[in-house]
Amino acid sequence: MSVARLIYSCAMRALQPWLVRKLKRRALQEPLYAHAIEERFGVYTSKPWVADGRTVWVHAVSLGETRAAALLVQALRVLMPQMRLLLTHGTATGRQEGRSLLQTGDAQVWLPWDTPAATHAFLAHHRPAIGILLETEIWPNLIVQAQAMGVPMVLANARMSQKSLKQALRLKSLAQAACGALTAVYAQTDEDAQRLKRLDAPVAGVLGNMKFDAMPDESQLSQGRRWREITGRPVVLLASSREGEEAVWLAHIQRFSEAVQWLVVPRHPQRFDEVAALITQAGLSLSRRQSWTDTPTAAEVWLGDSMGEMALYYGLSDVALLGGSFEPLGGQNLIEAAACACPVIMGPHTFNFAQAADLALQAGAALRCQNLEDAVQAAVAMVGTEQLTQMQAADLRFAMAHRGAVGRTAQAIHDLLPS
Repeated sequence: MSVARLIYSCAMRALQPWLVRKLKRRALQEPLYAHAIEERFGVYTSKPWVADGRTVWVHAVSLGETRAAALLVQALRVLMPQMRLLLTHGTATGRQEGRSLLQTGDAQVWLPWDTPAATHAFLAHHRPAIGILLETEIWPNLIVQAQAMGVPMVLANARMSQKSLKQALRLKSLAQAACGALTAVYAQTDEDAQRLKRLDAPVAGVLGNMKFDAMPDESQLSQGRRWREITGRPVVLLASSREGEEAVWLAHIQRFSEAVQWLVVPRHPQRFDEVAALITQAGLSLSRRQSWTDTPTAAEVWLGDSMGEMALYYGLSDVALLGGSFEPLGGQNLIEAAACACPVIMGPHTFNFAQAADLALQAGAALRCQNLEDAVQAAVAMVGTEQLTQMQAADLRFAMAHRGAVGRTAQAIHDLLPS
């Protein structure tokens, strides 16, 4: 073990009590975090699995990655009908979403904490034929341990921002050891590939972004559009908002409350009540999705306090402001909005989805503003115009043009396995 990895491993062991406390605190709002905490440390109640070459392990840390994983898992099952899925997550929203992907014989557990002992116990217990990490999940002990135990490891739908590369280069030897132990990396873009190569990652292809292959839920989309017609007013959505954005947004929307209907959907469910309080403190009337039955109830602001209904919210909206992009947080995924023909106005911070943001701008499917005040004004000015109609059409063309990454990725992973 290198000196860098030894220091890292000691730090991860020392942080284990902190992790347990953090999980218990989060469980107060999201009870699933208290479920099977022992799995985080490589302790399992099930019998050890047999190494029969059928187990495909997919790690999808959170909600967005799990939805991308659903497409990949579906494609892999076609190529490998006898496949047994081992699905791991790091967040409660990811684990909750992932339940729908399981079939008889599959399993779902938490990703082990990145210590040598926990990662070895996880791999020894489940004996996967291959491991697939999605997007940015590079864990040094896990990857090096898998290499030592003969488990090929793939980083699929891989992305790396310039900011993440700079952070990784501060611990260059540790990052290079982890990336170099991967079997193959399938990058989203050429830029992602070049950054990953600087960390010695074995980039085997640039296959595109699997999230373009996701199709919106048609029933949700149709319901949202029906509600928009019933409402009879333009609806502007602040989508997947992050902490710090809602307060600024609320400060700028009040003078437009007669022109449009405002809707906000926070990125994290544990913040629903917090955002509701911000709305009422701003002196605005509030209606929450959880209270709606046949139609949304009248209020100056609607709060989308539900999970898994983004297609409904995009269908309900004329325009969306992209959460996470108005603070230096990297932005949220705009691809689902485009697939729902909901034009996006984004802020200056989209480094987590840089290529998708740039392509959307080039395609006329999105606009960029430097702050929320300008974005609010731009959204209000856009509703009911020819520009909006043109952007809706551009959204659909943009979403359709970049599909196919799931099939390419599934085939590449299949080709790594012994025939």
